[in-house]
Amino acid sequence: MSFKKILTNLTFWVLLAILSGALLGHFSPDKAVQMKSLGTYFIEVVKVFIIPIIFLTISLGISSMGDLKKVGRVGGKALIYFEVVTTIALIIGIIIAYIIQPGAGVIASSGGDTSQISGFASQSEEYSWMNFIKDNHTFQVLILSMIFGIVLSKMKSKDRIISVLEKMAKIVFKLLHWVMIAAPIGAFGGMAFTIGKYGIHSMIPLAKLMVTVYSTMAIFIFGALYLILRMYDISIFKFLNFIKEELLIVLGTSSSEAALPNLMEKLEKMGCSKSTVGLVVPAGYSFNLDGTTIYLSMAVIFLAQVYQIHLDFGQLMTIIGVLMITSKGAAGVTGSGFVVLASTLTAVQVIPLEGLALLLGVDRFMSEARAITNFIGNGVATIWISNNEKEFDRSKMEYAFAHVEEFEDIMIDNLGD
Repeated sequence: MSFKKILTNLTFWVLLAILSGALLGHFSPDKAVQMKSLGTYFIEVVKVFIIPIIFLTISLGISSMGDLKKVGRVGGKALIYFEVVTTIALIIGIIIAYIIQPGAGVIASSGGDTSQISGFASQSEEYSWMNFIKDNHTFQVLILSMIFGIVLSKMKSKDRIISVLEKMAKIVFKLLHWVMIAAPIGAFGGMAFTIGKYGIHSMIPLAKLMVTVYSTMAIFIFGALYLILRMYDISIFKFLNFIKEELLIVLGTSSSEAALPNLMEKLEKMGCSKSTVGLVVPAGYSFNLDGTTIYLSMAVIFLAQVYQIHLDFGQLMTIIGVLMITSKGAAGVTGSGFVVLASTLTAVQVIPLEGLALLLGVDRFMSEARAITNFIGNGVATIWISNNEKEFDRSKMEYAFAHVEEFEDIMIDNLGD
């Protein structure tokens, strides 16, 4: 790659921004904390595009399907897939936590400020499926889009409406490409704030837990997700290389939302059908949280080990059962990780809720791992279901994997179209 090509490559600038943010956070923490707004504003701007993209993609996808039985079949497969794979993630998290025992030897009093715990506890008491539906705008738009798409597919004048929606979709993606040029700024702000606020030193007491969580995420990605893609002879490594630009954005901002629209676009370009992408990715954002599930399961076992609490088989099954339900709504709740964790501890009633203070200091450093794993998991789910539905164009995939640089430049190139 030429020097000129590097300077116009978004991946290069995002990576440079992450490193710069980390250095600023370490050497000038006070100034770095002030950079928080850069990351926050970037994510908020990108979130503006998520709703219209989901609405347009799903509406167009369903209306083009024609067969409504197919819509139900794809949706049903997606939900079954989500439940099976997140349960596997949950079990992997628990098994590895018992093998490595990251909580052994950690002193409970070495945790952070307990003043914030009451807030999470009160939110966990309010946690319910009704609140999930009310607060999760992505889920609401998903349902609305499906209804609109079904109605549109039955309309006599649907071709004219579809033409208008397609033009709107093209405009929305063009605007998004402009916004994504600011991704390095958002990544810089997010990383600078994290290091400046919490500092590398805050990770030392709980380093074993962090290493265990990151290692488990890697095992899940290169173990479970690898095998899922191998079912259709697709390389997880080539897929990760294809979306590495988006992964860096997620890493820098600690949010899968920041690259969600880009993931949908890239999945289409690598061969997944528009209708499958439109249904699976938005639904997966709420129900296929592999990384969050792994973290929550390991966090519960970690706290049990810290307080030297032996969980019998019944209590362990209760934990698995509660997490299988509550983790599905994690994306739609403010402070989701701690709220769901607090609700789980409340349900089990054997682990002190105050133990959450131990995780406050390092939670932000593990949010990147959760977001990246969730992000990759939704990509793999879409690819698998597209193949299972025989709506996957392998020639597109092979071209995409062989011309990664071309697709990395797509945002820049599209600005001149």
